Amino acid sequence: MRIPDMNLLVALEALLVEGSVVGAARRMNLSPAAMSRTLTRIRGAVGDPILVRAGRGLVPTPKALALRDQVRGILEQAAHVFNCPDSVDLMSLERSFNLRANDVFIAAFGAQLLDALRQEAPRTVLRFVPEGAGDDEDEALRDGRLDLYISASRDLGPEIKIQSLFATTFVGLARADHPLFDDEITPRRFAAYEQISVSRRGRAQGPIDRALADMGLQRRVALITPSFHSAMFSLPSSDLLLPLPEHLLVSVAGLALPLRSFRIPMALAPVNIMQAWHPRFDNDPAHRWLRQTLKAFCSRHSP
Repeated sequence: MRIPDMNLLVALEALLVEGSVVGAARRMNLSPAAMSRTLTRIRGAVGDPILVRAGRGLVPTPKALALRDQVRGILEQAAHVFNCPDSVDLMSLERSFNLRANDVFIAAFGAQLLDALRQEAPRTVLRFVPEGAGDDEDEALRDGRLDLYISASRDLGPEIKIQSLFATTFVGLARADHPLFDDEITPRRFAAYEQISVSRRGRAQGPIDRALADMGLQRRVALITPSFHSAMFSLPSSDLLLPLPEHLLVSVAGLALPLRSFRIPMALAPVNIMQAWHPRFDNDPAHRWLRQTLKAFCSRHSP
C-alpha cells in the first residue's frame, strides 16, 4: 500500500479553511508559489480541482466540502498520536496487569497490593502468571506477555529495566516443639536436622549450603518443593527445618499453624527483591503508575 504524503493533508485543510492560496500559504509559512505547487499536487492525488475560481476568489468543489470533516478528523487523530497525554484516568482505567512472582511475594503482598491498587483504579485486574515449561522471563517481558517480573535479583537481558523493591533475609521455621529449641541453636545443631529446599527449578543447594561449607559443615536436604506454602504443611508432623524469607512470617502467623521461627545461626547476605519490565512500557502512564504503586507499597510493608 502506498503511503500518501501527510503534508498534503495539512495543506488541504489549510486551503479549505482559508479558501485561498495566499491565506493557506501564510498559515503554513510558505510562499504563495510553493502553496500553488502544493495545490497542484493535491489535485493530482485527489483527482479533483478542490478549489475553483469564482470571480476574484476561489470556492471549494463538492468533493472538497465532502472531504473537509474527514481531513480534519484524520489530522486530529494524528495529533493525538504525537501528543499522547502523560496521565491516565485511573478511576475509569480497565486493564489487566500480568505479573510473575513466586508464592513468597504473592502470599505476603498479593491481596493487600490488590486493595491498594483498587483504591485508585477499581477496574484494574492483577493476574499472576505461572511459569510455563521452558518459559523465559526475558522473552515474556520482550513480547509483552508480562508487564512485570518480580523476583530476587538476577541477570536479565541487557535492555530490561530493573528497580529494587526491598531486601529480606532468611530465617528458619520448625514445629513449635521441635528438639532444636531445647538448646542453643548453633550451626552444627542446625545442620544436623534434615531440611526442606524450596525451588521452582528443583534446586537443593544455595547460600545456606555455601555458608555451612565455609564452617566445614553440611546439611541434608530431604525434601524439595516448588512453593513455601506446600513446605510449611510438612513441618507440624516432622523434624524437618524450613529456611524461608523473613517477610513471609506475617503470612505464616495468619495460618495459625503450630510453628516457630528462629534465627539461622550463620551470616547470610540479604536477598534483594526487584521488579523488572521492558522499556516499551517506560512511558506508558498506566504501567508507570503500577510500578510506582508497587514500589511505594513494598517500601511501607517490607521488613
